[in-house]
Amino acid sequence: MSGPYLYDEGPEALHTGKPRTRNRFIIGMLGGTAAVAVAAVVALPLVKGSAEDQAREVVGVYLAALEAGDTETAGELLCEAERDRAEEEGLEAGERALEYVPSGTGEVVGVQPGELDGQDSQEVRVRWDDGAASTETTLTVVLEDGPRVCGSSPAG
Repeated sequence: MSGPYLYDEGPEALHTGKPRTRNRFIIGMLGGTAAVAVAAVVALPLVKGSAEDQAREVVGVYLAALEAGDTETAGELLCEAERDRAEEEGLEAGERALEYVPSGTGEVVGVQPGELDGQDSQEVRVRWDDGAASTETTLTVVLEDGPRVCGSSPAG
């Protein structure tokens, strides 16, 4: 085309430079997201502790609550099935929690993995010392909205 132009030079193409790609930025974002996800998965057990540590801690709190006479806290640490059973029997959850206490002061002496109704659990051995004699029971801890005590049986 020829003709009178407003400027001295002819019309120029709007995009004359080499196009820039943003692939590095996108790949960097995806890689960073993946790295954060992996770090979160690795760090979670460090923050929350292993299943054994969680079971030991919840049983320790449970025993301390019972020793202090705080049946409300002890009842809240029971699993849903135990709270439902207590409700069916017309008991408060705290009263149900007292059924797991033989006598004396309880001390956690060991934890090992177990299974309860097809669900992974931790079997926490507790030694009860009343001054004259000591007995052992096993408290079952399941992961249900956090670790929860879900049953008791004589150790052995």
